[in-house]
Amino acid sequence: MIKRRTVFTVLAGSAAGGMPGILRAQESYPSRSVTILVGFAPGGGTDIIARLLAPSLQAELGQAVAVDNRAGASGTLASAATARAKPDGYTLLMGTVSTQAVVAPLMRNPPYDQDKDFTPLVLAGTVPLVAVVPANAPYRDLKGLIEFARQNPGKLNYASSGIATQQHLAAEMLCQAAGIQMTHVPYRGTGPVLNDLMAGTLDLAIDTMPTHLPHLRSGSTRALAVTMPERVKALPDVPTVAESGFPGFEITVWYMLLGPAGLPAPVTERWVQAMNKALRDPTNRSRLEEAGFIPGGGSAADAAELVRREAARYGALVQSAGIRVD
Repeated sequence: MIKRRTVFTVLAGSAAGGMPGILRAQESYPSRSVTILVGFAPGGGTDIIARLLAPSLQAELGQAVAVDNRAGASGTLASAATARAKPDGYTLLMGTVSTQAVVAPLMRNPPYDQDKDFTPLVLAGTVPLVAVVPANAPYRDLKGLIEFARQNPGKLNYASSGIATQQHLAAEMLCQAAGIQMTHVPYRGTGPVLNDLMAGTLDLAIDTMPTHLPHLRSGSTRALAVTMPERVKALPDVPTVAESGFPGFEITVWYMLLGPAGLPAPVTERWVQAMNKALRDPTNRSRLEEAGFIPGGGSAADAAELVRREAARYGALVQSAGIRVD
C-alpha cells in the first residue's frame, strides 16, 4: 500500500509538470528553525502572545520557533525587516494593528507599504486597552483624571509603546474628545512602560491589558477605564471609556502572524493550519484568556480582509481627528 501510494504521487506529479518540486517543498518545510520577529521590548502584549504560542507551533512544525525582539521605531523596525526578508517562511512577524493598519495613515513616510509588502496569515488574538495609573494617583476614575488635566494643561504625561502605535492613537483620541493636553512619552515597548508607571514617574498609560493585568490584580497599579464597548470579564468592576462620558469610544489591539509578500501557498497553508491548531488547543486558550487575550484564528483570507478593513477605518479616523506624526 505504501509503495502504491508513492508511485501514484510521483506519476500524478509528473503529469502536472513540475508538481513534484512543489510537493517536496511542502513536505520538507520547515527544514530548519523559524524566527518570529516582535517589534517591541519583552513583556508587552505582542511579545506575550508570540511566546505563549511558540511552543505549540514548534511541536506542530517539528522545528525550533524562536521569538526575536527587534524593538524600535514604534514596532516598524521588525515589520520593515520582515518586508525585506526572503519569502521562504523562515522569517515571520507577529504584527499588530498599529504596525499593519495604522502606520500608513498616521506616518508621513512609512518604512513599508502595509498593503503590498506582507502576506497576512492568521489573526492570533485581540485585547482591549486599559487606562492605567499609579496606585497612589490622586484621581479615582477617568473623569477625575480629565478634570485634573483640564486644570493643569500639559502637566500630566502619558506613555505609549512608540509613536504611531495604538496606545499613542488612543491617548490622542481621548485628549481630543475631552479637550485636554497631556505630554506624550514614547517608549520601545510596554514592558518598560509598566516599570515607570509602578515607580510613579509616569501619570498614565492607555495600554494593552495582558501587560498590566497581573499588576492591576495585585494593586500595584490602578485601572480607570477599558476601551471596549462593554466591560471585560477580566476587569468586571472597571467601567468603559464610553461609560465614563465618551459614547462611541472604542479602540482595541489585535495581533497577527504575517510573512513577507510572495510567501508560497504551501508555506502559507502550513502556518494557517499550525496557528489554528495552536489556538484551538484548550490549554493555550485558557492561558491566553487568563492573560487577557481573546484568541483568534481563521484563514489567510480572513486575516487579509481584517487588515484591509482596519486600514480603511483608521485612515478615516486619523484624517478626521487631524492626527499626524513625522
